[in-house]
Amino acid sequence: MPWTEGDFGLLLKNNAPEMMAHLGGQETLDQLMDRHRRYLALSMLDGHGRMFRITTGPGTPAAGSIGYWATPWQGERVWETGWGVLPGHQGRGIAAAAARLVAAHAAADRAGIRHLHAFPPVDHPASNGVCRSAGFTLRGPCDVEYPKGRAIRCHDWHLDLGTLSGARPSKDPAGTCQK
Repeated sequence: MPWTEGDFGLLLKNNAPEMMAHLGGQETLDQLMDRHRRYLALSMLDGHGRMFRITTGPGTPAAGSIGYWATPWQGERVWETGWGVLPGHQGRGIAAAAARLVAAHAAADRAGIRHLHAFPPVDHPASNGVCRSAGFTLRGPCDVEYPKGRAIRCHDWHLDLGTLSGARPSKDPAGTCQK
């Protein structure tokens, strides 16, 4: 489901210590409000990406969030993706299904960007597993600044969106992410 004004509560849930351990720790309320504004803005700016609330079916509570946004990487403008699945929903393939669907959205976006990257920390096996399961190719370790001012060692996972030609975003069979 597209990110809405009412999804701020999901950011609060995702800000739990166990969810933020690999990303530099919990954010302040002001940082969360700023993130929420950025997520809302993505949906209003064509060619800049989208944020979604992950659900497990129509009318079910949010299981997490996922999105993609334009970013410079190694001299190229690429899509970057990131996600967070709440603890009660982890380990069931929800994040990988949502990542496949977000890749289809990014491939269909009219921004002319061909590559989607994910940068999970090298010491986060679950997120690296999501990338593998979603069909990304591991390019190797790299340093990424996140949050601003803090370098973390990540894996650069890559997906050539050209291989998804004809992909049209639709409801995932598991119902994990919808536009």
